[in-house]
Amino acid sequence: MLLAEFSLRSKNLWLGVGCQKGTSRELIEVAIAHVFREHQLSQSAIAGLATIDTKADEVGLVELCRERNWLLKTFCAEILRTVCVPNPSQLIDQYIATPSVAEAAALCAAERKSLLVPKQIFRPVIKDQKGMVTVAIAQVKDRKL
Repeated sequence: MLLAEFSLRSKNLWLGVGCQKGTSRELIEVAIAHVFREHQLSQSAIAGLATIDTKADEVGLVELCRERNWLLKTFCAEILRTVCVPNPSQLIDQYIATPSVAEAAALCAAERKSLLVPKQIFRPVIKDQKGMVTVAIAQVKDRKL
């Protein structure tokens, strides 16, 4: 197997990420590291981050994707709201017109119907740090190259 084929095949995890405006790159990184450690997954398998289109220019997400050379996929609320997720939120639905961002975006990006890891919510441990991040993970179906 060629190294390029291995690299393509090994990048099979999509992170769905939802966050409050102004959430730091550091908090997003801590959340991702925690989820991957807790579920014994390798961050080297991350293909990219997926989120709602209104977060396409969110500094923390953009910086992290640029730094890690991850793709950033965005989906509009109309698409995300059509995805059946295990943990919908009525509160999120009221604010952004979809009951899910992290779980729905992960499923859309991976083109799957079930999650590898359902959403996990993280808040800063430092009192003055602002933001909140939600992370979910979906795995791309193994495809023959």
